[in-house]
Order: sequence, then structure tokens, then C-alpha cells
Amino acid sequence: MHPDQDYAGFVTEGRFMLQRSRSSGRFVFYPRVAAPGTGETDLEWVGASGEGVVYSTTVVRNKPPTPDYNIALIDLAEGVRMMSRVVEMDPGAVTIGMRVKARIGEIDGVAAVVFTGAGA
Repeated sequence: MHPDQDYAGFVTEGRFMLQRSRSSGRFVFYPRVAAPGTGETDLEWVGASGEGVVYSTTVVRNKPPTPDYNIALIDLAEGVRMMSRVVEMDPGAVTIGMRVKARIGEIDGVAAVVFTGAGA
């Protein structure tokens, strides 16, 4: 399998996993065969903490009855950034610096890592 297929498989199983270099301990996201910048190929899969902070967010407005949604960049506690959505709240209420927690949900019918407010 390819790293992106491995990642998608974990998410489908209900697990949020990240790659980490065995030698440096640095995390990698998006899944790759080698760490960017160093070329380290000793990447292993480890469970993500799921803790993060919103780095940026935007609201995608749809014509009713299709609901609006947000697209957010999330800085994970592991030091990597990923694109996702913050769910279970008004998309306009998502703010930069907001603490969030990951869970497995769905985006367009496909299993995906999504986030909720950390206090939710």
C-alpha cells in the first residue's frame, strides 16, 4: 500500500494515525514515504492525540437548502498542520486560535478526520 491509502484505511477503521520518524521523533502529515526536508524513511504509524488549534478558517456558503460549512487548517499538538472541518457548530462561529478535538466523522459520505470545539 501507499502511505495515503494506509492513512485512509486507518480512518475508515475509526483510527486517527500520523507518521513519525523513529530516528528524529518528528511527525509528518500528509502521509509520505520519506520525511520532507530530511528524507528520513524510517516512518512509523502512531496514534494522534487529536488535540489541535484552528490556524485559519473560511466558510463555504451554499444555496439553501444545502447547509454552509467551514474549511479549517488545524495545527495539531504533534506539530503538523492539516486541512479539515470543524463540525457540530455554526461554521461562522469557528475562530482562529480555537482549541479543537479530532474525531472520525464523514465528509461527503467518506470517513474523515473532523474536529469539534474542545469544550464540546
